[in-house]
Amino acid sequence: MATLSNEQKQLVKDAFGFVATVDENGNPQIGPKGTLRVLDDEHLIYNEETGHQSWHNVQVNPKIAAAFHPFPGMKGFRVEGRATIHQDDDIFKEAQEWASEKKLPKALAAVVISVDRTVSLDAGKNAGIEIENKPVKD
Repeated sequence: MATLSNEQKQLVKDAFGFVATVDENGNPQIGPKGTLRVLDDEHLIYNEETGHQSWHNVQVNPKIAAAFHPFPGMKGFRVEGRATIHQDDDIFKEAQEWASEKKLPKALAAVVISVDRTVSLDAGKNAGIEIENKPVKD
């Protein structure tokens, strides 16, 4: 499992995130996730609110990617991992509380994304190169 750097965690806060999923026929879909945020150094989380394409896809195929690239800006990154659905546990309850504080709709589920791999989306020669993140030592 990869670890998010402090710079990447800040970028998740500052940039709008998009999530890519694949359906049972291998057809890709991508869409914005306004609730996408850092859960911890090795996981992202978003609140599933609509129950549409991404929701269906993560239930049949947990492979998922999330991309962050600020505008204007030339630095970004992609997370590749697996989705885990939470609907009746502490993670889901915390996601509901987070949504309530933000005055957002109640979620159908909280979807946690493992950070298995991070890839550069920086403009230039490093685009598409895996980022070798090491755990941050205090």
